[in-house]
Amino acid sequence: MLAHIARRICHFHGHQISSAILRRMRSSLKTISPISAISLWTYSSQLQDFSQPNPSWSPEMRKFYDHYNAQCDTDTENFENKTGPWRKLPSYNRSIKHATGGIYLSKLIQAKARLFTRSVQEEGAAFEYVAFFNKEEKICICLFQPGHLLEGAPGHVHGGAIATMIDTVTGMLAGYLSGPSVTANLNINYRSPVPLGSVVIIHCALDRIEGRKTFITCRVTSTDESKVYTEANAVVFVLDFCPEDCP
Repeated sequence: MLAHIARRICHFHGHQISSAILRRMRSSLKTISPISAISLWTYSSQLQDFSQPNPSWSPEMRKFYDHYNAQCDTDTENFENKTGPWRKLPSYNRSIKHATGGIYLSKLIQAKARLFTRSVQEEGAAFEYVAFFNKEEKICICLFQPGHLLEGAPGHVHGGAIATMIDTVTGMLAGYLSGPSVTANLNINYRSPVPLGSVVIIHCALDRIEGRKTFITCRVTSTDESKVYTEANAVVFVLDFCPEDCP
């Protein structure tokens, strides 16, 4: 991005600047913090991961968490210490950090924003979830236990809350596979209402990649997969972040 600014400056009012001067300008610009990188909040690495078991989790939620967590990397922040096929995705990370190359971008563009965890302080009242990513199989699964504040039809989860979770998990998968992305299209077929307090599994899998478009299929099922609550298809568009500056 900084190199792009320097190139724009070198053509200001039609004047050409020598390559030596341009190199010095680029070097100087790199010492200046871009406005987008200036955070109004203190950045801290000591953030709480809310996608951990808490007293509101049902025995079923805890059972499946233990099942996938036992197959995870020993270090969820570093693929180099990989010991299992799955990687747990900490809820405190911004979605951009989950994407390929996103660690670099998240350091450059700091903000208070984080991937949502819950909308209230009360455990179990809204979004209780944990997501796992499998790089080899190109899939992402999410255990989701919706609380009473997500009610739509009496006793059941609001469709918008389900759509939010589907969009989040498909975005995680696309980010890991292709890089920082945004949802271009999301088609959802609600087959059966999800009871509040139940545990469902959101299964997302790569369908195909065409250029900067990543196609993902998704199903929301009961934990034994005998009941399909929702089916969806997503088209996620990979963003182009100054490739000449990014490693």
